[in-house]
Amino acid sequence: MARLLGLFLVLLGCVATTIAALDLPSNVKDFYDHVRGKGKCDKVLKGGFHSSDGDSGDFGYCGDYLDDYKIMYLQGKDGQLVNMDIDCDGTQNGPGSDGRCQSSTDTQSETTFRDDLRGYGTGPRDLNAFVHPYVVFGNEGAKSGWPTFDPQKHGVKPLSVMAVICNNKLLYGIWGETNGDDGAQAMVGEASISLATACYGSGMNGNAGHEANDVLYVAFTGDDAVPGQNGANWNASSFDEFQSSISDLGNKLVERIGSGCN
Repeated sequence: MARLLGLFLVLLGCVATTIAALDLPSNVKDFYDHVRGKGKCDKVLKGGFHSSDGDSGDFGYCGDYLDDYKIMYLQGKDGQLVNMDIDCDGTQNGPGSDGRCQSSTDTQSETTFRDDLRGYGTGPRDLNAFVHPYVVFGNEGAKSGWPTFDPQKHGVKPLSVMAVICNNKLLYGIWGETNGDDGAQAMVGEASISLATACYGSGMNGNAGHEANDVLYVAFTGDDAVPGQNGANWNASSFDEFQSSISDLGNKLVERIGSGCN
């Protein structure tokens, strides 16, 4: 009997976890549906990017609600958002590393805002893709004709909290990395392996992400979106530990988001 009761409690916990993961705030769900239903961005801050190699190249940074909600996000056309490629940059072989990044062919041992993180003086020298749920947002490059975009010019701050709607889940990450010009095309739609795993499971690895263009990455402008030195557990040793440390701020930030109709 005790064994059956224990099994029941385990199953109940799994059900509760699943329900919680699918429980999007109504305003966030309405906004996600509105953006996809609208089909395209009216105020493109910068376009000409690719979500997948060889696609139409008409994905971009959208500022339709930059003034109203103080947010920007990535969007394509015909109801498409962007995908989720996997980033493994930053601290290598640190806490949580399980070998899934070994298949990556473009891993770098540093992230864009490592100096900002070190300036906090909290310990970590860089972000850890297995612990910190960072989003790759913004595009740099020096190649001729290469499209670039700096979210900072529109008020988004380094290491600020971002919202990611993926697989019917709302997760929080940080803006921790930018896209470079080391590939054949300027890409958008990428996140650390810890964030991708939380969205789509352990099948994610350094060479296998989520291909469908149904992920909404939302960046928030202003200093109040930055957890700073004491507002996040930068020394966390797991994704769950770090995610929980920024959840209160994330919950506050998504209150900015309306349905898209107001």
